[in-house]
Amino acid sequence: MARKHGGLGRGLDALIPQSAPKAEEVQKKEDAAEQIPADESEENVSRETLEEEKENIQRDRTERRRRETTLRVSQIEPNRSQPRKTFDEDALEELADSIRQYGLIQPIMVQKRDGYYEIIAGERRWRACMKAGLKEVPVIIREYDDQKIMELSLIENLQREDLNPMEEARAYKRLMEEFGLTQEEIAGRVSKSRPVIANALRLLKLDERVQNMVEQGEISMGHARALASVLIPEEQYLIALKIMEEHLTVRDTEKIIKNIGKVPKKKEPVQKDESLERIYRELENRLKSSLGTKVAIHTRGTGGGKVEIDFYTAEDLEKIIDRITSE
Repeated sequence: MARKHGGLGRGLDALIPQSAPKAEEVQKKEDAAEQIPADESEENVSRETLEEEKENIQRDRTERRRRETTLRVSQIEPNRSQPRKTFDEDALEELADSIRQYGLIQPIMVQKRDGYYEIIAGERRWRACMKAGLKEVPVIIREYDDQKIMELSLIENLQREDLNPMEEARAYKRLMEEFGLTQEEIAGRVSKSRPVIANALRLLKLDERVQNMVEQGEISMGHARALASVLIPEEQYLIALKIMEEHLTVRDTEKIIKNIGKVPKKKEPVQKDESLERIYRELENRLKSSLGTKVAIHTRGTGGGKVEIDFYTAEDLEKIIDRITSE
């Protein structure tokens, strides 16, 4: 199912504290410190300021070394609570080919746990590195609480649009239930509108079989949103099967759902006029006596009708015609 790619506004940078300056900024500071002439430093820059600047540069270097390091692939494990559960094997193989050729350009973000490092962001890259046969990978080590890790994992996947609609909905639900965030707060963190969050959460009302169909891409997000308005799970599933079998559009699906439970209108029975009915019966009897055979008059609600005259032999028919024409 094709997905439309787009930005997420603030992205990961909004949630990751910038405790250390970028490498180029640090280098500029180093160059500036080295280029200050001795006499100028005595005249314009106090010794204390210069020493403080050197200390800052050293701290930046230490922080950078601490944050950016390498780990053995075997030391790293995925976050079991991360929103994304499915990975496209073909896409992983393509990324692995790129890593074999150029190496891993963007480090994996991890957090130290007891005896291993847990992935905060970059599980797809880690999996591709294993496919590529790498023994070590570049990492950035961070220390976050569970809520921040959940937010970062969710945002990274949303930026790449790697999550299917059900994974996204479950991630929002977890942020609400485990960390007490409101829909408005979640919307602010992932740079989406509150109605988008609300519509995603509605998908969790779907029958489990229908949710699986959404995850597998067998029915679209638009179909799923329409089905969420159907209250009976079995009806949801039957309509979802119909969508797949008949390749229904979202509009077709909405029409079907709109007509659920509606009883077809029955035609109102025509009220017969009893006085007319008596007249018709008298006419039947007169014709029977005159023609000497069975006669039936059938009326319609519009006032019209038909006359049926029975005959049993050709001679009967001739007699009936003679009597009608002679009279």
